Amino acid sequence: MIISVNTKIAAILRYKPDALEAIVSISPKFEKLRNPLLRKVIAGRTSIAMASRIGGCHVDDFFNKLYPFGFQIDKSAVVSKDEVEIKPVPDFFKTMNPDIITELDVRKVIEKGNDPLNIILNKVTELETGRVLKIIHSFEPIPLMHLLRKQGFESYTETISDELVYAYFYKKTSESVKFDVKIPAHSAGWDEILIRFNKNLETIDVRALEMPLPMHNILDALEALPEDKALFVKHKRIPVFLLPELEERKFSYRIKEINVSEVHLLIYRD
Repeated sequence: MIISVNTKIAAILRYKPDALEAIVSISPKFEKLRNPLLRKVIAGRTSIAMASRIGGCHVDDFFNKLYPFGFQIDKSAVVSKDEVEIKPVPDFFKTMNPDIITELDVRKVIEKGNDPLNIILNKVTELETGRVLKIIHSFEPIPLMHLLRKQGFESYTETISDELVYAYFYKKTSESVKFDVKIPAHSAGWDEILIRFNKNLETIDVRALEMPLPMHNILDALEALPEDKALFVKHKRIPVFLLPELEERKFSYRIKEINVSEVHLLIYRD
């Protein structure tokens, strides 16, 4: 495998799981990668360039540690714009008064294996212009940030510890918030799509995984999915946050509800 400054840590660990200890040894800040849940959340969106900044080290430290594992090093690659972009602290956060904050802790909901989406959306729709919803979370809720950005919200996150994140959502417009939480009828043509990819299916089962691992596992699998194959997913619920992410990445999908605790998805490039 050829790696560069833009290679994601998750891709490295998929290719060589034994490389985890080598990466952890580079900086004490990488100790959190030992936690399987955090590793899934962090490694999937962190490149070597980003990790080097986080760990206070140089990209060559990664290359030197990974070379003995058989990785080929591409030092000619230029760090992509997305990797070097540093997101500024938004103005609303700098001037935020505690009186305008509505606080919502969703950690216990997630610990029980439930999806806090409806609770969050209810709070969001009640939020008045100029107020901030502070969600206390166990991980950075990136899909939620994408969803609310489309509704005109600004967001900012504070990572307090490995298992505590504060996510702030500022309602800057006076327009009413409207969420269509009903899933569109994407079950039409399920059988035809299944037949079409009959011999070109890759299957993953995420029913036993805790949030946010199902979504991360699915997106990881899609990154490596060949053009001519479809991903067959066994899930315990319709993944509301995942669907707009699939559409943004130009994937088509079909959904089949088996029962109240099992849902199947077919995800493919059309």
